[in-house]
This record gives sequence, structure tokens and C-alpha cells, in this order.
Amino acid sequence: MAIDYDIIKECYKKLKKQVLKAKKINDKPFTLAEKILYGHLIEFDDKLPQRGKDYVNLKPDRVAMQDATAQMALLQFINAGMKQTCVP
Repeated sequence: MAIDYDIIKECYKKLKKQVLKAKKINDKPFTLAEKILYGHLIEFDDKLPQRGKDYVNLKPDRVAMQDATAQMALLQFINAGMKQTCVP
């Protein structure tokens, strides 16, 4: 399998941009989980989603398959409308 490092670099650049955008809205230290969440949000404007109140739309850049969870991961990937992962 050939790896396109430019695609991977672009993916991480987008992730950083999204997290910095979230940081401007809510200037506090983020947990790793929050960084992953904010980095993969499809859209957010002037406010971040509220835990337990808001639904979010995510765009994953990779999927991990394992036993029974593989079917759910595939369904979520297909639901996101992506033809392939950003990072292999």
C-alpha cells in the first residue's frame, strides 16, 4: 500500500486548525478527548457543543476495525459520506 504523506500532513493541519478555532471560542486547556472531538466536528460557529445537550456531526479521518465493533464503525464511516480514510 502506497502512503501519501501530503494527505496525512493536510489531515493533521486541519485537525490543528479546528482545535485552535475551538480554543478561541473557549480559552481553557482541553483534554485529549476534547481535542479529538473538536478536531473532527463538521462545523461549529461561535459556540462549542454543550455536553449532554447538543448533538454533533463528526467527520472521522480514520477507522479501526475489531470484532463486533467493525460493523458499527463501517456504518458510521459510510454515514459520514466518505469514500476513504484521510489517514491510513
